[in-house]
Amino acid sequence: MSDSEHRNSLTITDNRTGKSYELPIEDGTIRSMDLRQIKASDEDFGLLGYDPGYLNTASCKSSITYIDGDKGILRYRGYPIEQLAEKSTFLETAYLLMKGELPDKERLAVWTYNIRYHTEVHTNITKFMEGFRYDAHPMGILVGTVGALSTFYPDAKDISHEESRKLQVRRLLGKIPTMAAMSFRHSLGLPYVAPDTELSYTGNFLSMMFKSMERYYKPNPVLEHALDVLFILHADHEQNCSTNAVRSVGSSNVDPYSAIAAGCAALYGPLHGGANEAVIHMLNEIGSIDRIPAFIKSVKEGSGRLMGFGHRVYKNYDPRAKIIKEIAFRVFEETGKNPLLDMALELERIALEDDYFVKRKLYPNVDFYSGLIYQAMGFPTEMFPVLFAIGRTPGWLAQWIEQVKDPEQKIARPRQIYLGEECRDFMPIEARPKKIVDEAKFGMCRI
Repeated sequence: MSDSEHRNSLTITDNRTGKSYELPIEDGTIRSMDLRQIKASDEDFGLLGYDPGYLNTASCKSSITYIDGDKGILRYRGYPIEQLAEKSTFLETAYLLMKGELPDKERLAVWTYNIRYHTEVHTNITKFMEGFRYDAHPMGILVGTVGALSTFYPDAKDISHEESRKLQVRRLLGKIPTMAAMSFRHSLGLPYVAPDTELSYTGNFLSMMFKSMERYYKPNPVLEHALDVLFILHADHEQNCSTNAVRSVGSSNVDPYSAIAAGCAALYGPLHGGANEAVIHMLNEIGSIDRIPAFIKSVKEGSGRLMGFGHRVYKNYDPRAKIIKEIAFRVFEETGKNPLLDMALELERIALEDDYFVKRKLYPNVDFYSGLIYQAMGFPTEMFPVLFAIGRTPGWLAQWIEQVKDPEQKIARPRQIYLGEECRDFMPIEARPKKIVDEAKFGMCRI
């Protein structure tokens, strides 16, 4: 090994055997498979890394999104999120994520037309949606209908064909808002509203959501812009839970509809797409500003939880939260102030000044204000994860395409550390001794 290679390596000494190993360092990482050469004996399988939740494991190489959590930086393809939120549109940002560069005027026009062309859904999708109960959660409906699209477009299975991939991208970006709005109206027993291709991407979604008896729906431009910005802020966020789900399912070479449905399912969870709904519930439970000190005390004592603060990645103020806070005040000028806003502002003030929260780097994240905006715009809390899914779809698709084209990617198959029983012989039921099973240990319920 040369001097330069030696400097870019990690030397590990196995104290069990006294042997030393030199592992190359590339892009600030070592390859986990290099650990396998470290063995206590010839029969030893080799060393594994144990990392629940992938706290310090890179599962892929990507050129889509860059995050520096300590500095509060988020960039799509190198562009700061602040600039995209101020100067771009959601469809232009989606093009950037998918293609790697911002479009010129002609390409953006073609891109926009192609997505608008695919906003309508097959009439059988409507029949499929009617099979859900009247009170079905809109996100559950979206998970099912997105997955069902794979049966409507069997050509999507040809993931190795670039033109097929492009077509599925246009279909998904076009149809996701339509199906999202249908899921909402289904829950209210309202007739579905057909897409209006004369409106913007976000304006059309608002029309499909809220159009009533008027002949032409005219979205409020402030609310339309606010929703467009929120979609931009949610468009991608590196290897989060739902993106990891898309990549993991997609690694089996399944069609993109099935992979994106997996992303929607992951986003359905309260720890991911339901986080902004949890903020609303928290503020409602607090009830008034004068009860905030008692709530803060309960958080410090471990009996309460401050929702919308802190993040797995960001150890600084979430850059998206700053943008959303500004958007919130513009929205409230149009809709009237959300009565929960004063409580949110006071909670933020305390958290940014109190040593308890400062030391723990608990800064507001993207979920803290987004729920207040959605609520002010007339979206029920059940729609919050659905809105998240619309914004995140271009990121999921960009990650899926990157994975499909990556020659290093293999089917996802993590290892485990087995802690169960050793090998034992099967006994006839008559010969088995009576044992008391620890049902809690095995996650069982009584029969």
